[in-house]
Amino acid sequence: MEKKVSAVLVAAGSSTRMGFDKLSFDLGGETVVQRSIRAFAECPLVSEIVLVAGKNRAFLEQQAGACTKPVQVVQGGATRAESAKNGVLAAHGELVAVHDAARPFVSQAVITAALEAAAACGAAAPAVPVKDTVKRAVRGDGKTVPEHCMVTDTPDRSTLYAVQTPQCFDRAAYLAALDELDAEKARLVTDDCSLFELTGRPVQLTQGDYANLKITTREDLPRAEQKEGNDMRIGHGYDVHRLVEDRKLILGGVEVPFEKGLLGHSDADVLAHAVMDAVLGAAALGDIGKHFPDTDPAYAGADSLQLAQHVARIMREKGWKIVNIDSTLLCQKPKLAPYIPAMRENLAAAFGMPVDAVSVKATTEEHLGFTGEGLGIAAHAVALIEKL
Repeated sequence: MEKKVSAVLVAAGSSTRMGFDKLSFDLGGETVVQRSIRAFAECPLVSEIVLVAGKNRAFLEQQAGACTKPVQVVQGGATRAESAKNGVLAAHGELVAVHDAARPFVSQAVITAALEAAAACGAAAPAVPVKDTVKRAVRGDGKTVPEHCMVTDTPDRSTLYAVQTPQCFDRAAYLAALDELDAEKARLVTDDCSLFELTGRPVQLTQGDYANLKITTREDLPRAEQKEGNDMRIGHGYDVHRLVEDRKLILGGVEVPFEKGLLGHSDADVLAHAVMDAVLGAAALGDIGKHFPDTDPAYAGADSLQLAQHVARIMREKGWKIVNIDSTLLCQKPKLAPYIPAMRENLAAAFGMPVDAVSVKATTEEHLGFTGEGLGIAAHAVALIEKL
């Protein structure tokens, strides 16, 4: 792309919903605004950066000191739209990328895609499909708070997108649209793309990123930053069972065809047992022997996936969420690869997790040790949990 690009970072907000200056918040050695500046400084398409300030002008000038590209700080306006306009007016590029400085996690891929689309059609913005069902609702007093609102309809979610920044424009077209916008339409501008939409100009959506979130409230901060104390833990689990004749081989809730099965008080699902121990251990809640003792006849032949569901309930009651599970089966034979997808699905369902958060692997022992000699099967598991 041959056009010169200016990045306009709007940083004039008051952070009233946050309760403190969110742009100064420390993200592992960088402030929020420093992370945003760096994202555009590292983009080879961007030649200059314009920071739009409010009462924080001195702070922004200090934060921009280490930037490797030309930076200018300009004063914002009374509204987000006025601040963006001031930034675009100060920019020198043929293309402008208007970005919320409070979106520090924007990726190079998101920036590049929006700029390339704007160069081709005049205006573009990154967007992601809306995940949740959306309702339109009203209440008699005209207020917009959810309490006592009555649903009027449900828009088709397949046509809805959450728009992000940077919203990228041909600068000349942007300024022309500003001149065409009358006072009545100006009140309808909710984001930078609205300017093009209200003046009949096309806007193309490009691939956004759910991680490209805007920090608006404390809940938007990375979890490690918004909580105090030991809120994430890791647990390890290990289990082993002997292979014997006249038993079914159950692994991760899957019956694997084989001449032998695992010996145990329950169904002897060594994989499920290791995973349960990892989850319980992370929360310091003991192991499966404590919760499901082999001296209790109630668990004779028990389905280990049902026991896993019980462990999941215990974790929720104790205020823990299981983030992900990684496990490894140590098995010389039979070959387990064809059954691993079903094992992952079973464990994910039992623990109430997405399948992509559950990993199951299998390896042989090269005929070494009791597992390598085919005398038994063992499993290791690691689980990450966090406070709800």
